[in-house]
Amino acid sequence: MIHVMAEKESPTPHVVVLPFPAHGHINPMLTLSKLFSHFGLETTFAISHRFHTRLNKLTHLNKLTRLPSFHFATITDGAPSDLPKAPFQAFPLFITPTARAAVATELRDLLAGLSPPATCVVADGLMSTIALDVTAEFGIPVIAFRTYSATCTWATVFLKKMVEEGVIPVQIQEDMEKEITSIPGLENLLRGQDLPVICRLDPDHPVLNFYITETSAMCKASSIIFNTFHNLESPIISKFSTIFPKVYSLGPLHSLFKPHITTSNNNDTTCITWLNSHHPNTVLYVSFGTVVCLSRDQVMEFWHGLVNSGKPFLWVLRDDSIQSGDGVVDSVLRHGVPAERGLLVDWAPQEEVLAHPAVGGFLSHSGWNSTLESISEGVPLICWPLIADQTVNSRCVSEMWRVGIDMKGSCDRVIVENMVRDLMENKREDILRSTAEMANMANESVKKGGSSYRDLEKLIEDIRSMSLNN
Repeated sequence: MIHVMAEKESPTPHVVVLPFPAHGHINPMLTLSKLFSHFGLETTFAISHRFHTRLNKLTHLNKLTRLPSFHFATITDGAPSDLPKAPFQAFPLFITPTARAAVATELRDLLAGLSPPATCVVADGLMSTIALDVTAEFGIPVIAFRTYSATCTWATVFLKKMVEEGVIPVQIQEDMEKEITSIPGLENLLRGQDLPVICRLDPDHPVLNFYITETSAMCKASSIIFNTFHNLESPIISKFSTIFPKVYSLGPLHSLFKPHITTSNNNDTTCITWLNSHHPNTVLYVSFGTVVCLSRDQVMEFWHGLVNSGKPFLWVLRDDSIQSGDGVVDSVLRHGVPAERGLLVDWAPQEEVLAHPAVGGFLSHSGWNSTLESISEGVPLICWPLIADQTVNSRCVSEMWRVGIDMKGSCDRVIVENMVRDLMENKREDILRSTAEMANMANESVKKGGSSYRDLEKLIEDIRSMSLNN
């Protein structure tokens, strides 16, 4: 009888997840939402109409709707319908006051109409101001989820300080080479060129000020989640305990979720079949993510460098990732190399590709999701960062974790060829040893009893406690 009363007094927690409208932000937050659902939490994923449509084209979202207690709620992203072709050019349109006000209005309406009511909101760090302002009206706590690495996030905490000290903007070559001493714990790691790319903007630039404002707001959240694991970024993770009462490290999230995957999202196995025909550790996987848009010249430099290296490669290259619209690049690339030496595809199941024994290296844009996926599979990286947090990640890959090579600032066929040969042919022992060690630690962290698994259990327990206090 007492047990029955206790059950009635323990409402099911309802978590609302609010991502920033960009694929690199949406994907890890969607994975976390699936985990919430699998662990018995009511979960509402508040995605923008635009990205819900895009996601539906890339994956089978109908499978998600069959997950227990998982729901999509579509709201506006506030941006006009005719966005630029290159996704990074659309970023400023998502952060205008008008766009943010529209998102806040629809989030407010969503929270007001939820049944059962929301227990908490897990908000992307770049949605902190909106989330905190709106949830204050409902008395709902906010948990921040920063989809960058802990190291890059720590650097953004000191953006305002770097502006005040004149470190920002980093624009001339002398600034690029200068060591940064303004960030506690990273004094001997970062140079000007390794700071987030927004640090090259003038202090009054709206994008830089947006990051400063959102980071300041994020630090007022009740706790923070990172898609990382303790052994990878422990010194920096511990520093966040001086800001947040609770810090959860749940990475690699895709590995944490793997035991719950029952079917693949895509039946296209062309690239896997091609990989099956190659010997172990002989293929270089190439992908620059969903945001980077290459010029014709950049594509051709990479193409010649890859071909001249003599190493087999699998390159994910979509039409919308090339600025040139004349078809020349596509024609040259798809007919300029024997089929057994190179394969170009519009899409690849990246986690499956990186786990394939034939893959021995990854030429990447150094986005955090790709970096973490590569580390967890023990695949060494060649980093070619361009935007956002990628410059910090590439520096950490080469100098902190020693799991790859940083090709920052270079897009030359000779350099590409030499980098590929260095990684794939010379088989550097220091990199191979570090990648194997990091992969082992990543995989141990997500096992039951591992650091990331324990943090997930703590997070879910804390959310359940919130539902009792509401």
